[in-house]
Amino acid sequence: MYFKLLFAIALLCISSVQVQASPQAQTAIKLSFNEDWQFQKSPAHATAFQPEAKAWEKVSLPHTPKLEPLLVNDQWQGIALYQKQFNAPKSWQGQRLYLRFEGAMNHTKVWLNDKPVGEHLGGYLPFSIDISAAVNYGADNQLRVALDNNDNPITGPKPLHLLDFNTYGGLYRDVNLFIKAPLHISDEMLTNLPNRGGLVISSKIDDKAKAKASVTVQADIRNQGSKPANFTLKQVLEFDGKAVATTAQSFTLAANSQQVFSQNLTVKQPKLWHPTHPNLYQLQTELWQGNTLLERSSNKVGIREFAFNAKHELLINGEPYFLRGINRHQDYPHVGYATSKQADYRDAIKIKEAGFDYVRLSHYPHSPAFMDAADAVGLVLIDAVLGWQYFSPEPEFAEHVYQSCRDLLRRDRNHASVLAWECSLNETPMPVAFIDNLKAIIQAELPGAMSAGWQTQYDIYLQARQHRMQHYQTPTQPYNVSEYGDWEYYAQNAGLNQQAWADLKDDERTSRQLLGAGEKRLLQQAMNLQEAHNDNLHTPAFADGYWVMFDYNRGYANDLESSGIMSIYRQPKFSYYLFQSQRDPALTSTQYNAGPMVYIASDWQADSSPNVRVFSNADAVELWLNGKLIARQIPDNGANTDKLPHPPFTFHLPSFEAGELSAKAFIGNQLVATHSVRTPQAIHALEISLDTAGVPINSAGSDVLFVNVRLVDANGTTVPVNDKVVSFEVNGAIQVLNPDAIVTEKGVASALVRVHNGAKGAHLKASFAAENTAAPLTAELKF
Repeated sequence: MYFKLLFAIALLCISSVQVQASPQAQTAIKLSFNEDWQFQKSPAHATAFQPEAKAWEKVSLPHTPKLEPLLVNDQWQGIALYQKQFNAPKSWQGQRLYLRFEGAMNHTKVWLNDKPVGEHLGGYLPFSIDISAAVNYGADNQLRVALDNNDNPITGPKPLHLLDFNTYGGLYRDVNLFIKAPLHISDEMLTNLPNRGGLVISSKIDDKAKAKASVTVQADIRNQGSKPANFTLKQVLEFDGKAVATTAQSFTLAANSQQVFSQNLTVKQPKLWHPTHPNLYQLQTELWQGNTLLERSSNKVGIREFAFNAKHELLINGEPYFLRGINRHQDYPHVGYATSKQADYRDAIKIKEAGFDYVRLSHYPHSPAFMDAADAVGLVLIDAVLGWQYFSPEPEFAEHVYQSCRDLLRRDRNHASVLAWECSLNETPMPVAFIDNLKAIIQAELPGAMSAGWQTQYDIYLQARQHRMQHYQTPTQPYNVSEYGDWEYYAQNAGLNQQAWADLKDDERTSRQLLGAGEKRLLQQAMNLQEAHNDNLHTPAFADGYWVMFDYNRGYANDLESSGIMSIYRQPKFSYYLFQSQRDPALTSTQYNAGPMVYIASDWQADSSPNVRVFSNADAVELWLNGKLIARQIPDNGANTDKLPHPPFTFHLPSFEAGELSAKAFIGNQLVATHSVRTPQAIHALEISLDTAGVPINSAGSDVLFVNVRLVDANGTTVPVNDKVVSFEVNGAIQVLNPDAIVTEKGVASALVRVHNGAKGAHLKASFAAENTAAPLTAELKF
């Protein structure tokens, strides 16, 4: 018997609506408010907008109040003040003006022309303000915003000095102004009603043969005019630019009212959404009044069905599928959450290329841009509200969590990628009534949706491996290993009191290893992950999520949390390739690196182990040393009850011999992948690269990217040395964001740079004073 999720929905959230102009003057407009802000910070608690007598800094969004050092153990907290002027032409009068903030940390107050117009509590979810009555039309207007990111007992979680991650601050996501006719598609945040506001788009596979599907569009239309309005709603569903289904209907809406209008589209031979083939349709929704196009929104639609069978296996479109996954924190070094849409998309690409099909969004709502990317590349998500080891008995706290759950579903309900909603406070004992209320909210907002949480009352049970090792019982519901591979190797007590640091294991045995920790420790991390992941595969879990994808900062710690399979600068460790080797070699993609792979987990220098580990998803691997075949191996599946699809290969060499190690991977008799490492020699040159992950630089606004400089020898081999200072000089619309000296980690120095409008004509120069050269080594990057 299948327990089908009735909400097989997929599309972009309303915050990404693209409103296109028509020749008629009344067509809706979306204006980006990301440019031309003034900023200053204050330690005071502001009840009104109270700037200090000092110069304002000119900034653009996304913005962080402070560029933090690499190790953030004293994150800035206080009041962040922003102000901006904009002109409102008289042609806007009579229209409806909505100001929408996608992310503002954490307690926000907004003034327009010195009058308070809005207030919002919570830093991760959007809010909208109707400013129509406060605008001075035909004149300039002054918009002012005060943000308080101090510890807050209502929003939680723990105070920063006890918290396992940083919450940062600022206007760190987009701000937009929407100008709409009195008759318009409503805003889901302003509507604030269950399963209402904006567009709710669902899909359903109509027959077992998957030959037909239906897409339902619920458009919540608002008429703020003084007369009834006649209008037409048109829906056009496209695939690869060709219309596959269309409908148009005419309706009447009373004055000063709001109503949902539902329309259905039939899709023959649907292209289904799946992690291995994330097909997306384009839905164009048009609101017409007579011959005037009032509004057009464009949304992605993925047709898919998630279900669980009686064995609690996950079925995607009727077929069993195990989700190999990871947890992610969304912060970047130095800028915290103030990244860019392109940066978030790059993170999704890196996660997919690492061999994952699932991400748990820990432990708060991540950006709309990451949600869009997950839809596009095929990442299944568990979407979470903010929560970590904190519960307050005050009624205001519970009400805030309830509203956060509502807002989370309203923002993200139209994403194909969302499997379940973690309206749960992570690692926090919660009253049963509190959980029941959250589950009821999920059903009210999206009937048939699945809940997830770390207590068994939820539809999907999230349990970390370290907790399973203490209190394991065969689950009686769909079960997901929410976290594994870090804490159980770090603290032997494997408990929840992470500030106690009791019974820590030896540094060489932990999974927390920085990129520059050396070959032995990075191999140990990979061994831990292999052991833990294999253990998960012996349970009934339908998914597991390693902790964590990227190294990150913690409010209470004086070191980086370094269990990531990539560094905080998004550089891969050996463990990255362990997971990449688990992906199906037959899969291909035009969006990211896929297919067969092989990787030698060694630096092959004097202190390297002669027992060489090779990761590959091929049928056989050959290892060569200086042109001589060492051995050919096939996977040792099952020899050690290892359930990994592709266990690592280990080649035993008699001793170290300097030179070149080469691995050749075969499927059948066909060579499908190669990888080589050379014994590094003296530093000879610099190699510089811009890490775009295949995502073009933002040409219209701000973007943040990593510039990586490698110290290489005469053969082009990276010399894996740490703490070598590399200097950077820039010219043009580019800024190096690292506030401290930039040093190498395993031979790579990474600078985080912010560029504006593509930084056309800008260039960056890297310099390194090598010991064996008279003049500094240099390398240049031009934009």
